[in-house]
Amino acid sequence: MATAQVTHEYPGELNDVPGWFWPLDQVLFSWFLERQERLDTRGDLLELGAYLGKSAILLGHRLRDGETLTVCDLFGAEPPDAANRAEAAKSYSSLTRQAFERNYLAFHPTLPTIIQAPSSAVVDEVAPGTCRFVHIDASHLYEHVEGDIGAAKELLVPDGIVVLDDFRSEHTPGVAVAAWEAVLNRGLRPVCLSSQKLYGTWGDPEPVREELLAALGGRDDIAVTVERAAGHRLVRTRARGKRLRPPSLPSSRHPAPAPAPAAGPEAGRTEAVPVPGRTPQARPAARPARTARPATPRDRTRRLALDLLPPLVTRAVRRYRAARRAKAGRTPGTAQSRP
Repeated sequence: MATAQVTHEYPGELNDVPGWFWPLDQVLFSWFLERQERLDTRGDLLELGAYLGKSAILLGHRLRDGETLTVCDLFGAEPPDAANRAEAAKSYSSLTRQAFERNYLAFHPTLPTIIQAPSSAVVDEVAPGTCRFVHIDASHLYEHVEGDIGAAKELLVPDGIVVLDDFRSEHTPGVAVAAWEAVLNRGLRPVCLSSQKLYGTWGDPEPVREELLAALGGRDDIAVTVERAAGHRLVRTRARGKRLRPPSLPSSRHPAPAPAPAAGPEAGRTEAVPVPGRTPQARPAARPARTARPATPRDRTRRLALDLLPPLVTRAVRRYRAARRAKAGRTPGTAQSRP
């Protein structure tokens, strides 16, 4: 099994961490957790399936004194069955505990409680009725998700929130079956839906749903619609383009260096160059150093791809890019030395 490619640089911000934790869900996670704090809902936080730590970092940001964040993941350990082994080899071959811990410690001074085991082990490690927020993203297989939902019901406080990832993706039908089965037959009451996640509770959904509708109604960067299905009100949320305003995110303990100062008014001026026997000529002053270009979503996508490729392919891609940069840096018309 290939190991994750851990770069020498720590993530400078949350969205530098690879993963599929999109800005809309960052907003929704933060809103639910802030509401619990406002109402003084006490309890621990739990994540089943952590990948490289992106959502766990945000959860750790919302911990209060006396609360615990527990993360349960295989982190490269042997999966419990053949189907799970095939899924891990296909989707998570680059995941290691070392990479997760490195990313998490870039934002927090201490690690969460880590259970390196199948998600079914969590009921033996976390006491019933002690969690206020559970994020389920450990598997795409029906049998495992069905069990994780049952564990969440046992571990949550009465009005706790459970979040089911990938409940509607085309490549995860097992999650969809388990999620809607829980809504129809196991008492789970949906509060809202994003493009990737279902947010629900086994408590009364109406107060939290009405507060959420009021909060999102004042935003022009999130579209909201309300539908009914099988006796449930379904609040659907969608980001409006790239205008989404991010929530208050955790700050990296290793922020990216500030860009070099912009060129001053002296840039572009010429200076006299005295030459014996000739009238002084003017030559351009040295050009100021170019400032680093801010990272774009495309840059982060490329970085994620490199992180997930096998080591041999990653090295080949980097050698190819270095050769292209060296070639682009040659001065046109300058003779090149030959062997």
